[in-house]
This record gives sequence, structure tokens and C-alpha cells, in this order.
Amino acid sequence: MASYNSISPEKLARLVGTAKAPVLIDARDEDDFAADPFLVPASFHRTHSDAPQWADEYKGHWVVVLCKHGGKLSEGVAAWLRLAGASAEILEGGIEAWREAGLPLVPVATLPNADPSGGSVWVTRSRPKIDRIACPWLIRRFVDPRAKFLYVTPAEVEAVGERFGATPFDIEGVFWSHRGDDCTFDTMVKEFGLSFPALEHVARIVRGADTDRHDLEPQASGLLAVSLGLSRMYADDLEQLEAGMTLYDALYRWARDATQEKHDWVSHGGKGKRT
Repeated sequence: MASYNSISPEKLARLVGTAKAPVLIDARDEDDFAADPFLVPASFHRTHSDAPQWADEYKGHWVVVLCKHGGKLSEGVAAWLRLAGASAEILEGGIEAWREAGLPLVPVATLPNADPSGGSVWVTRSRPKIDRIACPWLIRRFVDPRAKFLYVTPAEVEAVGERFGATPFDIEGVFWSHRGDDCTFDTMVKEFGLSFPALEHVARIVRGADTDRHDLEPQASGLLAVSLGLSRMYADDLEQLEAGMTLYDALYRWARDATQEKHDWVSHGGKGKRT
């Protein structure tokens, strides 16, 4: 029987990747986590036995807690979170129910430094246009909501990565970059196992805009135009990233919910019918 304060895998999947998604905490014990090293997208692992110590961090937040089957660990951590002032639910049926629904899971081994607790740091070239805005959006919405991004002089990306423990992306010769006809966004979607149909649609648009293949999707030209416009509007790369987050939020919601919707001007002014 489902708990009154639970959320189904299908409903949670509709929230993952959106700006209004809840905080997702994986509370599995260490043995279960080690035996099944995969994460629900955008979730991160915290030790359930320490919940009384860290629950206050989520006061005022909406949190969904995950464990293997949606039982005692999720229920207990959610209870501590509610006591601390959070709005906390559990994932109905746990991670096993998510898997049985055929929903994507992120391999822990693909995370930078294999750190499932989140807070990764990434570094790339300054003055971003498409991939270097799209990829941070993807990471924050689907992989690590607490990720940080450094934009530096192109020649110093790898050196900064080494000195500051940051993962380089979208430069030649690194793991997280273009591969064949794919752009860096494609690489991340595939490596992180993010097989959401709408996200794969967005990936084709990003690839078309980023690699001058506007024949791939009609929206690629528009994404290029808006991206170049943003790069002219913002001298600060981080301000541009924040504006770009809204752009990609909108593109993802269109790909998920509105691809069949058409728009035409129709007068309702009462002066005659448009023919």
C-alpha cells in the first residue's frame, strides 16, 4: 500500500529535469549502494544514519527520499526531514520500482571522481555559445544539481582542471567532448545513460546548432540564433549561464510536452472571420 506522502516513479520522472524538481536524496545503506551503483537522475547519496545531523540543511525545501524498495530507510529519513521543516516524500516502491518502470539510471562510475554525493566542479573555455551552456544545464538538471562551473582562458582549461580538481569538458583531447559527429552534449547524454526521449530530441537540436547541421532538426537554427544573442547580451559567462538555464528549461519542456502544438494568429476582435 502506497504511503500518503509518497510519489510514484512516473510522476517523479515528469519532474526530473525541470526547474521545479524536488531535491532527491538516495538513502540506501552502503551495502545496497555498492551492490547497485546507479542513481536516479539528479539524485545524490547521503548516509541515512546521519540524517538527524544533516536534515536541517533542507528546511523549507521539497525533498523526495529514495531507498531500495521505498521502505524503512526512506520513511525514516523523510520523517527526520519533516521534523526539520522540510516537505518530504518517499519514492513509492523505491529505486527498484523506478527501474521496473524502465526509467533511466545514472552509473555512479561516470560521475567525476565517482563521487555520488554531488558538488562536482567542471571547467571549460570562456565565452560560451551552445555546448558550454547546454552541458552545464544538463548536468545541473539531470546529474548533479550542486555542480559548479568554471570558465577560463581556453589554453588553461586542462591546467586549471588539474590544479583545482575540476573536470574539463568541451575541449579537444578530453573525455567529455565531441566524438565523431556527436557534440559534447550528446556525449554526456549517452555516458550518463539519460535516455529520456525528450532529452534525446533536445540533443539533436543542440548537435545541429553546435556543429552547423541545421538539417538535423528545424529548431537548430533558432537555438543558434538565440545562443549567439545571449553571448552578445552578457559579458559575464556565469550570468549568461543563468540566462541559458531558462532557455534550455523551455526547450526541454517544448520537446517533452509541446512538439505537436501549432500557433497561428486568429482574431477574436469581432470584426469578421479570418479566412
